[in-house]
Amino acid sequence: MDSTTTAQLQAWDKRHVWHPFTQMQDWEGEEPIVIVKGEGSWLIDSDGNRYLDGVASMWTNVHGHCRTELNEALKAQVDRLEHSTLLGLAGEQSILLARRLARITPPGLDRFFYSDNGSTAMEVAVKMAYQYQAHRGRPERSRFITFKNAYHGDTLGAVSVGGIDIYHATFRPLMFETVQAPSPYCYRCELGCSDRAACGMKCIEALDALMIEHAATCAGLVIEPLIQGAGGMIVQPPGFLRRVRELCDRHGLLMIADEVATGFGRTGRMFACEHEEVTPDIMALSKGIAAGYLPLAVTVTNEEVYGAFLGEYAQLKTFFHGHTFTGNPLACAIALKSLDLFESDRLLDALQPKIELLRERLARLSGLTHVGDVRQCGLAAGVELVADKGIRQPYPWEERIGIRVCHEARKQGIFSRPLGNTVVIFPPLAIGLEELHLLVDGLERSIRTVTGD
Repeated sequence: MDSTTTAQLQAWDKRHVWHPFTQMQDWEGEEPIVIVKGEGSWLIDSDGNRYLDGVASMWTNVHGHCRTELNEALKAQVDRLEHSTLLGLAGEQSILLARRLARITPPGLDRFFYSDNGSTAMEVAVKMAYQYQAHRGRPERSRFITFKNAYHGDTLGAVSVGGIDIYHATFRPLMFETVQAPSPYCYRCELGCSDRAACGMKCIEALDALMIEHAATCAGLVIEPLIQGAGGMIVQPPGFLRRVRELCDRHGLLMIADEVATGFGRTGRMFACEHEEVTPDIMALSKGIAAGYLPLAVTVTNEEVYGAFLGEYAQLKTFFHGHTFTGNPLACAIALKSLDLFESDRLLDALQPKIELLRERLARLSGLTHVGDVRQCGLAAGVELVADKGIRQPYPWEERIGIRVCHEARKQGIFSRPLGNTVVIFPPLAIGLEELHLLVDGLERSIRTVTGD
């Protein structure tokens, strides 16, 4: 760091930087932490303080910060080529990455369309599904079946297939119409389910009814497999994903799986769909694909969908979509090295004891007076804070309990960011067992302090 002081950086940040999902009036009254360095699972600020990265830098980090092998791969690629367009040219690194991904994605998914983040991956998926139906002579199939509390990104197409009012309601006049199904993840939905298994069955029945009524006008169904991320780390009932696949097949809908957050090991398998041996028609991938280093995303599909876009130039079957940094060589080189590390570190095997340890620690957390639901899927979890556990009464959102807990956690050397009043646990996959203990210990102390437990 040069001679610029922390105070100067903080002042310039408040003067010039508009932060995402942040009420800037509140931000301007705080002293923001300025991160200047990373080591493994830790972030280091401009004053030298260290924070355990409890959210994997917005759910992206896989192998830790500044992993030597990834740094070297980036340096080697930047000395060869920083960027070249895929419009009219092919790129070595994007070719090699697509070939490599085709070996690990669910069977039949081997056509890759590159973009640069989760929202754009979902925009591609939605447009691809609609244009596929149009090319197949079904232009009336223009809508999508979505789920309540879903989150698929912040561009308008991704917002349209989302279902979180606090994020999306403002933009409703700009959104296209969808058919919304009851969320399969929450047994407190409007169907009045008694438990998760009952929720799964009732939501499947409701989904089937919706498809019978609307399938003829829908291009596809969009789902976050196994766990709704921004909806509150809410885990769906076992077997639900498999039943959704069966219903899509029965009613002729393309199944679009949003694996932006769940892909690349987060659930304990490389992809969440693998847990129930489901192959979607279209799958969106981002976040962990480049190990948290650079923006990169792919939308992957099968030969059936890809083939619908083939034709004579004059037929206008081309997929008219693209991004400036599509298939960026730097990001693709990092993604390739990341996949090498998955193999050399046996990362998926190494995750299993961490997942089990997290399960044990969450069970202890669930005994706290102001902890309601505790939800886990692999190395992702949500700890819901409630005012009254007996009747599961939530804290008023205006009290900002989740934010206060995460601010308290910074005093414990933990960086976390809540989803409303749900505290998120989403560390780098390479986190050590001792570090995982430190993470949960720090969050537990913070919850006790803020809630008076």
